[in-house]
Amino acid sequence: MDKEEIREEIREEIRIAVASSDGIVVNNHFGRAKAFYIYKVEEDNIQLIEKRELEPVCEMGNHDDNRLRENIEKLKDCNYLLVSRIGDGARAAAKGEGIESFELPGIIEKSIEKLIQYIKIQKLFE
Repeated sequence: MDKEEIREEIREEIRIAVASSDGIVVNNHFGRAKAFYIYKVEEDNIQLIEKRELEPVCEMGNHDDNRLRENIEKLKDCNYLLVSRIGDGARAAAKGEGIESFELPGIIEKSIEKLIQYIKIQKLFE
């Protein structure tokens, strides 16, 4: 199946928050990310819609629970998180807001395509 066929399977709009230091690769741990690139996927179109600057949850070995909640709140319009790593607490906090988290480091477009493939497979079992 090529990427056009995969994208065709996504009918509703989804939003994906990507933890990236450069807007090219998924390369940041959720807790250390200073920016998330927000992508919209609708039918056959993957589109970058904005870059959101956030305060990192983890700094100098310390974890700030209040900042974690604030950052999840700022991302709650997204359906998915793509990160290089995410801890169990952050994953659970995101899930509590209806955001699924995936560790898919690599080129952003390729990681999004892998996520779309996953979504398509999950829809087969609905």
